[in-house]
Amino acid sequence: MWKKAFQKIDNSSLVVFRIFFGIIFLAEAVGALALKWVDRNFVDTTTNFTFIGFEWLLHLQNETMYVVFGLMAVASVGVMLGYKYRFSVIALTILWSLAYFGQKTSYNNHYYLMWLIGLIMCFLPANANASIDAKQNPSIKKNYMPQWIRLVFIIQVSCVYFYATIAKFYPDWLDGTVTRNMFSGMNNVPETVQILFKKTEFQLFIAYMGIAFDGLIVPALLWKRTRWFAIIASLIFHIFNSITLQIGVFPYFALSFCVFFFPPHQIRNFFFRKRPKEDYSEETTADYSTIFKYFFVPYLIIQILLPIRHWFFKDDVLWTEEAHRLSWRMMLRSRTGETYFKVIDKKNNERLAFSNTELLNQKQRSRLNAPDVIWQMAQKIKEHFKEQGKDVAVYAERSNVSINMHPSSRLIDPTVDLTTVKWSHFKHHDWILERKLPKDPPSKRHAVQNLKRLKHQK
Repeated sequence: MWKKAFQKIDNSSLVVFRIFFGIIFLAEAVGALALKWVDRNFVDTTTNFTFIGFEWLLHLQNETMYVVFGLMAVASVGVMLGYKYRFSVIALTILWSLAYFGQKTSYNNHYYLMWLIGLIMCFLPANANASIDAKQNPSIKKNYMPQWIRLVFIIQVSCVYFYATIAKFYPDWLDGTVTRNMFSGMNNVPETVQILFKKTEFQLFIAYMGIAFDGLIVPALLWKRTRWFAIIASLIFHIFNSITLQIGVFPYFALSFCVFFFPPHQIRNFFFRKRPKEDYSEETTADYSTIFKYFFVPYLIIQILLPIRHWFFKDDVLWTEEAHRLSWRMMLRSRTGETYFKVIDKKNNERLAFSNTELLNQKQRSRLNAPDVIWQMAQKIKEHFKEQGKDVAVYAERSNVSINMHPSSRLIDPTVDLTTVKWSHFKHHDWILERKLPKDPPSKRHAVQNLKRLKHQK
């Protein structure tokens, strides 16, 4: 098995993916600037919610981010053309890190995947062919790579789809609640399409097709007999998502991984017909063996284990959000509610006036329904009053949160001063309250509500 990992294969899939990767990141960088995404998330803000531990990135969140995304576009071109590739891809990954870890207001799982793939690409010889580097320095030019490089991408994609499948097996997805909420608010489609979106049968169809696609797409791509069917299904699935969900470059990014599921010689024949055909079936290579052993093996182990960490936490991750990120829990639920804080001056025990609007814009306030963001906000409020010379305690006075439009429940213990507790990525926080579900089943509860409404009308 170890020997097979180092078998020589044609490197066309890696080279083609490098080009796709550069184009996709170029579109992301230019689109973020052109569509004012950078302005909304970094420039027109008073503060921001970074990943916990990356608060130092707040110092860059001003007009500097225009430069970051501009340089990102330049680095993307370097990756695409294979010019100064190693420098370009490392620069691109670092620049994207500043954006990804610097804000959670517009969090998407594909931002995480783009960062991971950028990290992977830093270690791979993706410029060994069809690149300016290879033209300028023929000594680096190669038509082959070790088999494990292809396998790394396949395992990474498999992790994404496998955990996305597992996460969908919960009541609100299985009964169509999530897809109903998702499609009911779509007004960017023709009226005839809206009528279709509102049909229960269609909402259930999309819910179960989502499970089927995520669960079967990787095996279908790997099996020769179903590969082209899987490609067509991928095109339909991702283009549908692109149009209806408007999730940026992700559908096209996901499609780009398909090059690793075809036999290497087929990718070569399609994209590089003039390249001489070589048979590597009996050859192996020790190229990059050290990187494989000491970086990629631990990396893949982490990718397999990291998404299951929430199973060891108390309570439901849908409610607590603990270990929700970095776990491929994609498009699973809607979460509504805004936390309002009570600020007490420790010197005289008096309540101080504070409104979330003093520090946050509307979109940021809509994120005050996740425990980590609420905890961060408490620290920001403490610093806000510290600048005024006051030492304060901060409590989540009202923190009613609704999951998937169900009746809301209090999320945070209102008696806990959130400035006195620490955040941990590896354990449950007792100040996050258990979710209190209504005693009556939804059908009975809705019947009672309708009866009361009718009596009121009479």
